[in-house]
Amino acid sequence: MTRKTDMTVVVTGASGRTGSRVASAARAAGLTVRPASRAQGFDWTDRSTWAQTLRDADAAYLVHPGDVGSPAATLAVGLLAHEAVSLGVRRLVLLSARGEEHARPTEEALRESGADWTVVRAAWFMQNFSEGPLVDGLRGGELVFPGGEVREPFVDVRDVADVVVGTLPAGDRYAGQSVTVSGPRLLSFGEAVAEIAKAAGRELAYRPVSAREYGARLAGFGVSPEEVELLVDVFDTLLDGRNAYLSDGVRQVLGREPRDFAEFAAEAAAAGTWRG
Repeated sequence: MTRKTDMTVVVTGASGRTGSRVASAARAAGLTVRPASRAQGFDWTDRSTWAQTLRDADAAYLVHPGDVGSPAATLAVGLLAHEAVSLGVRRLVLLSARGEEHARPTEEALRESGADWTVVRAAWFMQNFSEGPLVDGLRGGELVFPGGEVREPFVDVRDVADVVVGTLPAGDRYAGQSVTVSGPRLLSFGEAVAEIAKAAGRELAYRPVSAREYGARLAGFGVSPEEVELLVDVFDTLLDGRNAYLSDGVRQVLGREPRDFAEFAAEAAAAGTWRG
């Protein structure tokens, strides 16, 4: 099948960490982007907002605001995918997590919708160190996290976005497939923090804790008991060493090597991300 470039793509989470980059990459590729976030009247928890967002689109990028392995994500992705297919939007790409067994029901809900689906399974984001709850710890001089000494091939979210967009206009080449993406090398969380410290020009420490202890910290920040239990289970499994290998999804789809952690750290440090 020939590549289709005159596509209208619905991008859920368009103001978020991955959605904003998918939207940017899609526009750069000449695709028409239809942002889907609460600011545009789309709400994952309100089915009455879905049809107006999906109607007359060619494709959609799906990223649930909760963990992809949560029951809420499984239910919502399945319902949204079925609605999309009923409206003629058959090309759907779901962001999932590499190695997360909890995510399999959500992936299966997508497959069962009858869509021309692609699942992009991503390794741990480099940008988790520069955007979100880990940033405050690094700015304060210490990252507390249940990563132990396990090694992870951290992936740049820009590469994830480029892969998502690369699969969309490729006809049926990636339909019915899972594409797994990672960065180019393995780093422990301690090694990642050391590279950030070098780029930022300041001393930073990494203190590993148990998943249960980290869950208690999350509860103290106001995270619900249900979400805490899910995240503790996810951290216990995802960070047990099962992901200590490289994946070739970036090269497979884009024909190039993924961005390196040192490049990410240098750019984020230059932007002042980790200033104390």
